[in-house]
Amino acid sequence: MLVRQILGFKNGSGVVTVRPTTQISEVAKLLSEKRIGAVVVADTDAPVGILSERDIVRELGRRSDSCLKDTAEALMTRELVTCGPEETADQVLGKMTQGRFRHMPVVEDGAMIGLISIGDVVKARLSELSMENSAMEDMIKGF
Repeated sequence: MLVRQILGFKNGSGVVTVRPTTQISEVAKLLSEKRIGAVVVADTDAPVGILSERDIVRELGRRSDSCLKDTAEALMTRELVTCGPEETADQVLGKMTQGRFRHMPVVEDGAMIGLISIGDVVKARLSELSMENSAMEDMIKGF
């Protein structure tokens, strides 16, 4: 299954972004309200990083709640690993596994067109396997 297809299955209103100057306490509130695991940090619509719940929890563990006054820019991952809409679910899972992250921006022609999570990719892959299984059963039964 292709990333483009995975994006098509997602229910949502697009990528949630915050400005680099947004306080971590506001980012945490947004993650909670939207029930999401990451936000893209964007400066004038250009993504400059990604900030996940893991990033925030890691800093909470290190520094306690003092990190809540920091900005998104201070805690974000600056080196974005992205994928294209024509990459396969297996290619994306490989990148996520290798990089040990769970969210990946989807970029086409230099513009971000979506964000997929490891949950999105696993769900799509399970759906694909289920369809393959059904097709095999039908072939065995002679349908």
